[in-house]
Amino acid sequence: MNKLITLEGGEGSGKSTQAKILLSYFQKRQIPVVLTQEPSGTPIGRKIGDILFHRNHVSIFPETELLLFCAARAQHVREIVRPALASGKHVLCDRFSDATFAYQAAGRGLNSDFITLVNDYCAQDVKPDLTLLFDLPAEEGLRRARLRDDQLADPSTADRFEKEKLDFHNRVRQAYLRRCKEEPERFRLLDASRTVEEIALDVQRHVLEFLSAKAAPDETARIPAQPPVR
Repeated sequence: MNKLITLEGGEGSGKSTQAKILLSYFQKRQIPVVLTQEPSGTPIGRKIGDILFHRNHVSIFPETELLLFCAARAQHVREIVRPALASGKHVLCDRFSDATFAYQAAGRGLNSDFITLVNDYCAQDVKPDLTLLFDLPAEEGLRRARLRDDQLADPSTADRFEKEKLDFHNRVRQAYLRRCKEEPERFRLLDASRTVEEIALDVQRHVLEFLSAKAAPDETARIPAQPPVR
């Protein structure tokens, strides 16, 4: 059975770096996999992302923001996620529905019941099978994000979410932690303050354990019992 594995976390948590390392881990073991992201996992999603993240678009209302993210998800699920799963591949997704509840419900204060309704419709009830949550104090995450932005050719292009006040990012973090506590069977909490290498080993361990536990008897033999990539 093919799985949707999502990677979540606040700004600067390192989830995108870990997604690429995890992709390599799958590929070296010849496990069919697709790496994608939201909202920019499709051509249409990238155009939506240009609107959502542009630092000058400060007049976007929370409701507009929510519906744009969900529109990108609707396209993404139909164009990338469902076809990949149907073709026999696991899907690694950098952000998915949990981000909407963290950022738009907790961060922006929008009604979570309404978000559930809209998200389920746009995602065609597709839900993550495993979610890796990279947890980091908001202050440290923003510090990392700003250091990264300093390396941009044009630092002014840094996305507008990084410009939000610390209180916003603290609400996002706490929302992620609440969801993790509410669904312990789906979430794996990772300390994102460690080195990239330490986190990668932890990620690989969690994913391999999850896939081995969920595999049907005839599939288990196809999951190589090899040590993590170092």
